[in-house]
Amino acid sequence: MTDHHHTHGFSRRQALFGALGLGASVTFMGRAAHAQTGGKKLIVLVCRGGLDGLSFTPPVGDPDYAALRGAIAYAPEQALKLDGTFGLHPALVRTHALAQKGHLRIAPAIATPDRARSHFEAQDVLETGAVTRYGANSGWLNRTLQSLSPDRKVEALSVGAVAPLILRGQVQAASWSPGRNADATARLPTILQDLYKNDPLLGPAFARGLQTEAMAQIAMTGLSAPAQPMDGMAKPNAVAQQAAQRQGMAAAEKLGVTVANFMTQAGGPQIVAISLDGFDTHAGQVGQLQSRLSYMDALIGGLTSGLGPAWNDTVIVAATEFGRTARVNGTGGTDHGTASSALVLGGGLKKGGIIGDWPTLQQTALFENRDTTPTLDMRGLFKGVLRDHLGVEQRALETTVFPDSASARPVTGIV
Repeated sequence: MTDHHHTHGFSRRQALFGALGLGASVTFMGRAAHAQTGGKKLIVLVCRGGLDGLSFTPPVGDPDYAALRGAIAYAPEQALKLDGTFGLHPALVRTHALAQKGHLRIAPAIATPDRARSHFEAQDVLETGAVTRYGANSGWLNRTLQSLSPDRKVEALSVGAVAPLILRGQVQAASWSPGRNADATARLPTILQDLYKNDPLLGPAFARGLQTEAMAQIAMTGLSAPAQPMDGMAKPNAVAQQAAQRQGMAAAEKLGVTVANFMTQAGGPQIVAISLDGFDTHAGQVGQLQSRLSYMDALIGGLTSGLGPAWNDTVIVAATEFGRTARVNGTGGTDHGTASSALVLGGGLKKGGIIGDWPTLQQTALFENRDTTPTLDMRGLFKGVLRDHLGVEQRALETTVFPDSASARPVTGIV
């Protein structure tokens, strides 16, 4: 039936902030506003590198937290308080403001069904939604789109050289990559249009891609030029780092606003994946996370402000491939672990506490005496959001989107 699907879809991936060290890339995969999901929007933040959940949402109220974490522990007054046990990392100021409005829930002990501690293997499981590593060759977001539109022709456009695994699959995607210094005369699209003009499949897909490009230009309107590079002359490192961080935060916020503008245009994407790199913190974790999470916070802030009223119809899920060891290592960092934290944000979330159970950090409760023990299957969180927010049918969730996932029951009561 795939060939008979019809929707206006596209994906977009752009290393917009590579020069600033943000390590962010964006992929759009969308459907027209008249689609059956009624304009509901989903943004997935893929935090690559194994984000440390015990720093992301520090359980400062857990009696074993401070001793396990040692020098990288956050004091209760440093963490941005969520409840009697958990807080948010100090850099997540705007995210915390959303929490205070009831627009944030956390899943503090979540993991995929696989126990791989290899980035490549764990990211494969996270993005394919399979039970085991290399268990599928398509991504669960791509299969979600297929499941949402069984009676329509599906088309997509990937803007960027390579679509991430999470949305690779049967949904056909043409691609275009503008790069940071794209030629204003759009020479590349012109060449490709000539190349594909007689191709019955790629020709129409590429034409639609050019329409998407025009939308992108509209979305980008109003963005100011990037900040001038630092001259680096006689500036203390700390000052330079602070300036770079401010520059990065400004860029991340612009990215968020741009993505939001894209999503709120007529015919704009309803599903977006954003990859955030740099969470592999084996050494100097405190400083690294301060920068990376401040960028994430600015991105989330830009998304929420840019979406405006559409924020009430939007859910953001932030997830990572695995967590990190409970104990600090000898270089002020942590090593590859198991469970981590996930965030769910949205203007229409239902009130509630943490998602899943907290296993505590007692030594006897640690997974293999080293990691946070998982209490929630990542697929259950994704399935709950897809079912209750986007309207994906239960049968499709368990047979198509997340095959062999009947044991991972959808988490209810989030939206």
